Amino acid sequence: MKQTQLVAIQGEAGSNSAMAVQQILPNAQIFPCDSFDAAFDAVKNGSADLALIPVENSSAGRVADPHSLLPDSNLHIIGEHFLPIRFDLVANPGATLGTIKTVRSHVHAFGQCRKLLEQYDWKRHTSADTAGAAREVAFLKDPSIAALAPAGIAPLYGLEVLAAGVEDTSTNATRFLLLSPQPQITKERPAITTVLFRARNVPAALYKCLGGFATNSVNITKLESYQLGGTFQASQFYIDIDGHVEDHNVQLALEELSFFVSYLKVMGCYPAHPFRAETLSASGERTFPAPSEPDKL
Repeated sequence: MKQTQLVAIQGEAGSNSAMAVQQILPNAQIFPCDSFDAAFDAVKNGSADLALIPVENSSAGRVADPHSLLPDSNLHIIGEHFLPIRFDLVANPGATLGTIKTVRSHVHAFGQCRKLLEQYDWKRHTSADTAGAAREVAFLKDPSIAALAPAGIAPLYGLEVLAAGVEDTSTNATRFLLLSPQPQITKERPAITTVLFRARNVPAALYKCLGGFATNSVNITKLESYQLGGTFQASQFYIDIDGHVEDHNVQLALEELSFFVSYLKVMGCYPAHPFRAETLSASGERTFPAPSEPDKL
């Protein structure tokens, strides 16, 4: 009997995805993948037990690839995790801000560190993930190349920190979804339910689809749309709602939704992460505790 779960991630040891696995499933091992497609495939073909995939960031917005892969993956959402994201600008010993000409990182990291990048005329090189960018910089041993990498990773590759905490906001966080080949409806409350549906091609279709959530006091926390078949003729929608799929008001809302859709699927019902319940600061921004020291790799 297998004792340790393997969790597929897009990235490698030291990446933000690997840190998220350490927090949500401390006894699991990561199954590194070069792409989101490979991470999804690893779960579908049994190479990994689960996948932990980033889907949105509070600064850079939606992570596009997972959203396009999730609807047709036949995987189920069984959990979520919010990870505070911190970035350091790292380079080889002897490098300075003045020697840097190129910065490597994941494309989403660039979107989370715009303020720093706007100060310098640096070229940007997109890497597969943030930890991989640090590894590449260490391998190249070029004082003109730096990486935007997860805070605390510099010692792993013998790099130095040129600037710490370079993310644009102190509230920068990424939401991850935990995916499984088997459905697992939580018994916990509060819960989040994720639904995928295709609206009928009739006037005011989306308005009619969402009306039942309003009349039954079900809060929609996320709404995404997708075009189907490479055309602009049909749309598919992804929604997250506050509530358990077995709650009476949620059942009424889903029943009303079913009258106006051609396809309806519950992607998962899972515990709401505590991050959601944290109070808003006076400025209206979420606050969360300072990140703990990263685990030794």
